Formats: sequence, C-alpha cells, structure tokens
Amino acid sequence: MRYLDPKDLTQRENYKLLIGSIIPRPVAVVSTQSADGIVNIAPFSFFNIVSSEPVILSLAIQRKEGELKDTARNLLATKEAVVHILDQTNVQEANKTAALLPADQSELTVSGFTTTTSKTIAVPGLNEASVRLETILHQHVPIKKDQQITADLLLLEVVGYQVAEHVYQDGKIDPRALQAVSRLAGNSYATIGEIFDIKRPS
Repeated sequence: MRYLDPKDLTQRENYKLLIGSIIPRPVAVVSTQSADGIVNIAPFSFFNIVSSEPVILSLAIQRKEGELKDTARNLLATKEAVVHILDQTNVQEANKTAALLPADQSELTVSGFTTTTSKTIAVPGLNEASVRLETILHQHVPIKKDQQITADLLLLEVVGYQVAEHVYQDGKIDPRALQAVSRLAGNSYATIGEIFDIKRPS
C-alpha cells in the first residue's frame, strides 16, 4: 500500500487523487440568479445530502485565485438556488455550462437549457431536468488555508421538490427512470449500472 502525504502534494495532485478515488459522485446542475437578474448555470460534483431533517444539501465550490465563482456569489447575494440532478438527457447541455463566461453572460446563451418558474423561490429552474430541488441558503462555511479562503461550503435547505411524473413511483424516485449520470475523474462520467440489494442486519 502506497502512502502519500497531502502536505507534500500540489493542489492539482491532491485534486486528482480525490476525484479519482471518491467515485461515483452525484452531479448538481445549479441555477442561480444575480442581483441584475442574470441566470447562471453550472455543474458541481462536490455535492451531496447532509440531512433529511432539516432537508439540507451540501455544495462545495472551489475559489479561483481567491475569487468567488458566480454560483457562490449569487447564492450569497440572493440566498436562493435550484439544484437539478444530472441525467442522460441533459448531460451534454450541462457540460456546455462549464464554459468560462463573463459574469454578465448567462449560460442559457451557450446551452440548450430553458427556464421555468419555481414555486417557492425567485430563481428559475430548468425544464430539461427530471428532478429540481428549490433551495435557500442555510449556512455558508468559508474553507480557509493560511487564513485565505480557498473554497465555499454552502449548506442549502430544500424548500420545494419538483419531480417529473415518470421518475416518481409510490413516494420514491425510480433510479432507472431517472437515468442519473455521475462524475468520475478527468472527462469521464458514468451511468447507473447493475443494481443489487443487500438487507441490513436487524
């Protein structure tokens, strides 16, 4: 077994080890809105469930040279976001939103995504997603190294679910119908493969 000390590695080397080891990762396609009304869309795989009571999700966004990413900036300003689950029908359009655009240009201009009104918040959702989670900012945790903020951990409270009828079955989500896509390392993604059940011990 090889031992590696993260303190001896560069940020890039640590990043590669993490994204290659912690797989598959669910992907959130997040829509936010600036104070000027510009809709921002971006995919994130540093994303997961925190709690079901209260209903909290986590979203971690790395800063670039100390600067907030548009998603984090908008969330901190408006306290709202819509989290969409990446799936096989929208993965190509979601990838287009990863392009580096100026803050005053919406990713709607470079992707095929279209918006729809949310029920509980002002930020619009995306028509092309089968699951939309309307959220408000619950807590912001700045992540620091040597007193410098390097990332923003955003805890988001779900205040509304929008679920397509074809994936909603008896109060649950049908994983085969959802066709969720997960993130691996590099440019690689993965789909849901074999599903098997294991009973928990009583």
